[in-house]
This record gives sequence, structure tokens and C-alpha cells, in this order.
Amino acid sequence: MSGAILFIKEDLQISEVQEEVLIGCLSIVSLFGSLGGGKASDSIGRKWTMGLAAIIFQTGAAIMACAPSFPILMVGRLLAGVGIGFGVMIAPVYIAEISPAVARGALTSFPEIFINLGILLGYISNYLFSGLSVHISWRVMLAVGILPSVFIGFSLFIIPESPRWLVMQNRIEEARSVLLKINENEAEVEDRLAEIEEAAGTANPEKKLDEKAVWHELLRPSPAIRRMLIAGFGIQCFQQITGIDATVYYSPTIFREAGIRSNNALLAATVAVGFTKTIFILIAIFLIDRIGRKPLLYVSTIGMTACLFGLAISLSFIKHELGPKELGIGLAILTVCGNVAFFSVGIGPVCWVLTSEIFPLKLRAQAAALGAVGNRVSSGMVAMSFLSVSRSITVAGTFFIFSIVSALSVVFTYFCVPETKGKTLEQIELLFQQNERDWQNGETELADMEHLVQ
Repeated sequence: MSGAILFIKEDLQISEVQEEVLIGCLSIVSLFGSLGGGKASDSIGRKWTMGLAAIIFQTGAAIMACAPSFPILMVGRLLAGVGIGFGVMIAPVYIAEISPAVARGALTSFPEIFINLGILLGYISNYLFSGLSVHISWRVMLAVGILPSVFIGFSLFIIPESPRWLVMQNRIEEARSVLLKINENEAEVEDRLAEIEEAAGTANPEKKLDEKAVWHELLRPSPAIRRMLIAGFGIQCFQQITGIDATVYYSPTIFREAGIRSNNALLAATVAVGFTKTIFILIAIFLIDRIGRKPLLYVSTIGMTACLFGLAISLSFIKHELGPKELGIGLAILTVCGNVAFFSVGIGPVCWVLTSEIFPLKLRAQAAALGAVGNRVSSGMVAMSFLSVSRSITVAGTFFIFSIVSALSVVFTYFCVPETKGKTLEQIELLFQQNERDWQNGETELADMEHLVQ
């Protein structure tokens, strides 16, 4: 959309407000998909909820590509938003539930990896198709988005269902079969299955919660659940209110503010942003299960703060002509690329990893849905207000605000986010029941956890 919007504005003659609504509505509407996805994934299963997300998104993308007018374009965009809401909520949950603890961080980062790859391919396709006529170019750009979701649909006939969801449905033998595919050690599988049954309540039917009880637990949480909600919901909101979607959606606007004028040059600069974002998410995969979630969050949030502040300063210098134009453009591109690099190496993937692993099994889908809602609302607020706020306080002033918010995310990480590296999902649940000091530092020994279970 970041490249397509340049041609949509020219072809459909939309206003600046319509541009903000068109871009931002996807994130706002996706919250309904995320809320619906939590209930659907508990009812029909994790993998078929992903299939439903793919179908809804395909429909929306097809409508957008064929839209003859702005209202029809909005209909397609809204449908695509619902599909995205389903997808961003359920994919990390499914991967977390099916992954071994030692590799869960890297595997749960995969959705973020492919989001970044999709952004990169979107930037490249925008550049490649920018030479077509205005009426055709943006339609082709948007139609490209249909292809990946078709692949997702076919893959669902190959992948297994989540063993933890199967346990919740009392389909124990099917769950055992899936766990044996992940771990061939039968003794370890039996131990893990017993642990999952205990967490799901199937080992003790009197403990099993219905849907009303789940929401009661979320709305009137115990201290441990409250800590989980603060950590999960907070990290989801900080991921977006630090301005990453403003950078992704409006990168042509940022680079135009920096002094780049031609559409081809603007789109070429966005390709550089896409490459940077994709490369650094790959780095995160190799580090997240080695050095942990929290160190990556520190590197990410501190680095983003510095880059956002640097971008604000460089745009201010350009606006007031305080230095060579070429230097200003170079600094703007460097700081934008630096911002997306630090985002991708930390808070981008870690946000989804944490949200998918910190909640108890019985609450996981609905709690992850709430986190995704916070993420999508924050994203929509940023996307729908960026142009208006930038017009009021300049683009430089807007990114100065983002840098302050990013600095606050460093503080939030220190006080509210525990380290979950190497722990099973059931052990993480016990981690949040520790005293405040152990919870913040993530220094809970397995022996202590076993003592709590007893």
C-alpha cells in the first residue's frame, strides 16, 4: 500500500483524509478479526482458523485489485483487515504450541519474518510496476498480495493440529501422535502430555473452565494473570506506538520530506528499507533462543530511540536548510533503515513470541487475541493520524514524539517483561507466580517450579 497509494491518489483523486482512512482502517478493523480469531481457534482449531484468515484476506485483496471507486476499495481493505486480524493472532499461538521449548523463540518469529519478506516483496513489486499506467499499476501492486495466502491454504492440508488444542478437546491420542512427531523420546512425550493435560484441566475435569470463566479470569485477573496481561498487552502496544507502521506505510512521505522528489527514487529508497527490515529479522532468529528475549528487547528499544531521534534531527536540519541537501537525504535514509533494523532484531518478533508463550493454555487464545487487539488499535491510531499530526507539528516533530515513546518502552521492558528463554509454556506460567523480584529478572529455577507444582 505504501507505493500503491501514490498512484491511487492520482487515479481516484482521493483527499489526504481519505488516504489516512484507507491506510489506517486495515489495522482498526483487524481487531475484530483478532477477537473473533480467539474464539474461532478454541472452537474449530488453530490451523483451520489460519485457513479462514487466508480465505477472508484473499477475498479482500481481490476486491481491492478490481475496485472501480474509493468506496469499493474501502470494502476490500476492510475485509483484508479482518483476515489479517485472524492471522496475526493465531499464527504465533499455533507455532508456540507446536514447537519444542529450545527452538520456540526462533520458530515463533517466523510470522514476523514473512511479514517482513512480504513488505520487501511489496516494495519491490511497487518499484517494478510503477512504470505501468496509473490506472493499472496500483491494481497490480495490490493483486500480488493474493498469492501468499493461496499458499497458506494449501499448506493447511500438510501441517498437524496443535497438540495443546487437541488435549483441550480430550483428543489425547491425536495429541500424543503430534508430540511424537516433534520428539521421538516416548518418555519425554508422556511427561509433556501429562503436563499439558494438567494445564488444560483435562487431568482434573473439575478445574476445566468454560468460555465465560475464561473471560471472567481475564477481566478480573489474579496477580499472576495481571502481570501476564500487563507484559503481553503492553509490549503489543509499544511495538506500534513507537511508529513502525508510520515508517512502513509512509516511507515515501518521509523521504519526500527529506528532499527526494521523483516517484521512482522514492520507491527505490523504500526497497532499501524493506531489505534492511528483512535481513535483520533473520538475525533475530539466530539470537532469540541463544541470548534471550529481554536482551534483544533492550538492544531494539534503545537503538530505535536513537534512530528515531536522529531522524527527527536530520529532518529538522533539512527543513531549515542547515546543511548540504545530499547529507540530509543520506542521514534520513540511514536513520529510517536503522529504525527498522533495530525493530526487526528485537521488539518486532519478540512481541509476538512473548504474547504467544506467557499465558496459560486455557486463556492463551483469548488473551493473545486481546494483545493483538491492542497491537492493531495502536497501529491504526498511528497510521490514521500520521499525516494530520505531521501537518500540525511537522514530520520531524512527529518522529521526536516517537523517540520519546520508544524511550519509555525501554523502561517498560525493564520493569514488566520477564525472560522466558528455554522454558516450557507450562513453566512460564509458574514463572509469573514467583515473587516480584524473580519475575522481573526471570531467575526461576526448574527445581523451584517443581516445588510449586507439588
